[in-house]
Amino acid sequence: MKSITLVSTFLFYFIYYSQSFTAFGDSILDFQTSTVQFNVSLPTNTIDTTNFGLASVCINLNHSYLSDLTIKISAPDGTEKILFTNSGGGGNNLVNTCFTSNSTTLLASSSAPFSGNFIPMSQIGAVNNGQNPNGIWKITVYDGAGQDEGNVLNCSLTFGSSPFTYFKFNSSKLPIVVINTNGLPIGNDIKTVVDMGIIYNGSGSRNYLADPFTEYNGKIGIEYRGNYSLSLPQKPYSIELIDSIGNSIDSTILGMPAESDWLLLANYNDKSFARNVLANDLFHDLGHYSVRSKHVDVVLDGEYQGIYLLAEKIKRDVNRVDISKLDTNELVGNNLTGGYIFKVDYWDNTNSWQSNYSPIGFPGLDVHFVYYYPKPETIVLDQQTYIQNFINEFESVLYSPTFDDPNFGYRKYISTTSFIDYFIVNESARNIDGFKKSRFFSKDKDNFDGSIKKLKAGPVWDFDWAFKDINPGSDDGSGFIFNYPASDVNSPGWYIRLLQDTVFANELRCRYEDYRRNKLSLPYLFAKIDSISAVVNESQEWHYLTWGHLSSPTGTPEVQAPPASYAEEVQHLKDWLTRRIQWLDINMPGTLSGCSFNNLAELSEKNYTIYPNPFASFIAIDLEEMPSEAVEINLLDATGRIIRRQLFTQNGAQHFDLTDLGELTTGVYFVELILGHHKFIQKLVK
Repeated sequence: MKSITLVSTFLFYFIYYSQSFTAFGDSILDFQTSTVQFNVSLPTNTIDTTNFGLASVCINLNHSYLSDLTIKISAPDGTEKILFTNSGGGGNNLVNTCFTSNSTTLLASSSAPFSGNFIPMSQIGAVNNGQNPNGIWKITVYDGAGQDEGNVLNCSLTFGSSPFTYFKFNSSKLPIVVINTNGLPIGNDIKTVVDMGIIYNGSGSRNYLADPFTEYNGKIGIEYRGNYSLSLPQKPYSIELIDSIGNSIDSTILGMPAESDWLLLANYNDKSFARNVLANDLFHDLGHYSVRSKHVDVVLDGEYQGIYLLAEKIKRDVNRVDISKLDTNELVGNNLTGGYIFKVDYWDNTNSWQSNYSPIGFPGLDVHFVYYYPKPETIVLDQQTYIQNFINEFESVLYSPTFDDPNFGYRKYISTTSFIDYFIVNESARNIDGFKKSRFFSKDKDNFDGSIKKLKAGPVWDFDWAFKDINPGSDDGSGFIFNYPASDVNSPGWYIRLLQDTVFANELRCRYEDYRRNKLSLPYLFAKIDSISAVVNESQEWHYLTWGHLSSPTGTPEVQAPPASYAEEVQHLKDWLTRRIQWLDINMPGTLSGCSFNNLAELSEKNYTIYPNPFASFIAIDLEEMPSEAVEINLLDATGRIIRRQLFTQNGAQHFDLTDLGELTTGVYFVELILGHHKFIQKLVK
């Protein structure tokens, strides 16, 4: 009877028991971390989410620009969670700002100094994981920007019988990527060898954390990646598949072609989970290689990390950027002419070269091109000299008085198709980084007959800052980005010059108008967004429970207030696209009158014949190989209007006819041949 009384007394004690610990802080300095330390001593060795645990965290601090700050809490076992980040704009101070287990108020619904009780910006209940609470707890305040500084006055932790809880991830409709670091730290610029497995039971099947690994099960090298994205709470990663002794191995993952190098792209800055997928799919639909990806849920060392994009890394490969391999001993003749990949991006003097030309309209500003393949550390001097000379020759012609000569002008050097399509995708998204950062180009080996393999623009990359109204005044959908003033990375002024050629401008307009009838139509784009939102709809709830930033102005700044729900975020993206496409319809350069479709069949080697030219009553099309898909043939008039469309679905046919054309008026026509994702256009005369 005595033992029962003691147990009852113990339970009664914890139902009403709470204890607070207060500590004082120090200065908050630019780009530094201020730490407040607590020595916690409680009459228990266990905290959990049901009986007793951390229940409240309160903070008082002075700072004149709160959105510079990221505030975290860490427990004795090393569990670390975010309390506050990138919120409050230019507001001042936190005054009796408490994060409590029973609050229902979001920070986004209030303003500085945020006095009162709020929901923390991540699942800090994860500290109530059964650990021993006795020991050192910390609150850290990191100031991620310059100019504004401050100081932490005091902070307090309260433990009680209404503890924080947290979501425990155990299954998903998405594939699950499980990474175990085995206690090793993940770093920058050097890969840590860890274990990774992927659980995917097939389309329509649920994936459980307890299921065996099905897609991959082995070692990887992992490191952080990114620039701005790395500063956000959900971290992006680069991973390399390796064997037991550290050699790279290729593996097919989630239906994507086998390779060793992959990325885990965070979605903290893209609350729709659609921006990068949408842009990549658009570029692919235009007939180019574009990065493939799959939405996945990620668990790192037992903790759920939210939704990621498991994506291909841009790389020279037959299934990625399909250009010739360039070895270090290929130094002369045709071998030296390719393949190369380079980009406009953050640079230094060891990984880049400087253009001889400044951006148009910005004399004196320097433009740099960054070596990508071969890598800066492996490309040899002769190869550096070749690609530098090739670009310098192209730019010299581009900025010459005869730049638009159809044979000896810029068209000799670049694939106008790829440049036009790159422009369409990035301007449709109004990608603020699209022309100055993460901007890729590739150059393959020249043909054996001595003709140049032209420079291609793409693949497109990095749309976290796209499909948004970042600058005030742009929320009507207006504005081009290709001629946006230079900033942290200077963009070459190539498009400004190219659009001075009326033929190029008209080709751009024709391509855009053609694309608007299908893959760039609003119904098609909305269907694509809806399909993405359906895929992530279950996991997005857990993602925002984990990071807590759905309705907060975090990541890329936007003119509009952040939506309060995922459904509103999806509609927000659709509304933006509607405004943007309507503006582009009116303002896209070029005209349809007399536009030329020449040079738009550069996506691959010509493998067809269209004849006769001139034609009278029929047009014949011969293919060198039997098509594996349906063949679509369109006849367009000089304005780009389709006047005859014919779909051929028979298997094994290589010859096709368009007949009964005798009544057409004399003039210029175009035959559009569509084979799978490739489109070819040839000009004919009647």
